[in-house]
Amino acid sequence: MLIIPAIDLKDGQCVRLKQGLMDEATVFSDSPGEQAAHWLEQGARRLHVVDLNGAFAGKPRNEKAIKEIIEAVGDEIPVQLGGGIRDLDTIEHCLDSGLGYVIIGTAAVKNPGFLHDACGAFPGQIIVGLDARDGKVAVEGWSKLTKHDVIDLARKCEDYGVEAIIYTDIGRDGMLSGINIEATVKLAQSLRIPVIASGGLSDHEDIRKLCAVESEGVIGAIAGRAIYDGSLDFAAAQAEADRLSGA
Repeated sequence: MLIIPAIDLKDGQCVRLKQGLMDEATVFSDSPGEQAAHWLEQGARRLHVVDLNGAFAGKPRNEKAIKEIIEAVGDEIPVQLGGGIRDLDTIEHCLDSGLGYVIIGTAAVKNPGFLHDACGAFPGQIIVGLDARDGKVAVEGWSKLTKHDVIDLARKCEDYGVEAIIYTDIGRDGMLSGINIEATVKLAQSLRIPVIASGGLSDHEDIRKLCAVESEGVIGAIAGRAIYDGSLDFAAAQAEADRLSGA
């Protein structure tokens, strides 16, 4: 079970949002590179980076900060990036810069042909981020709720050949209210590809609940606000996940 630190970028700074609201941003660091190095030292085995400006603009906006993060971790652990990745040239540029995975969100919903092409051109490196509220997918930085059922859309993504699904319950993200285990497991049971949980990870009880359903296909969880405000010790959380998973 991977516990994956999130580094959310807004205007070159590391921030956390509440329920995806850009005006609810709390700045945690002015140095993305130093933040990435910190999580590497704490035992992170993957980093989750989101270009928040890019998610709203439709193309990456924090390239300097992303470069700092990649340089800070080198080739020791993979970095996955989401936010504004909506064409093949952008994917190629991202992967050439040293990223391990790219995360496609809005474009997976609005342009399935693009997702299909991306999986064909960059096999094993495409992850789809599905953000949902009450089972319906949200797009464009969570600002618009669609009529798409999250499970149906995830199955289509699986058929295209995506590597994994990141599932975020946007009603819980940044609220420290606990992972939506039931919805995450329901999604994982519907798929053959792995699911990474996101949104609401708050304490060691969440870690224990996640490890208990790892066999259902939930391979990791993204940790955000809890590891920044100190309510969850990242190194201890990963160590406990390893113990419970028998790693």
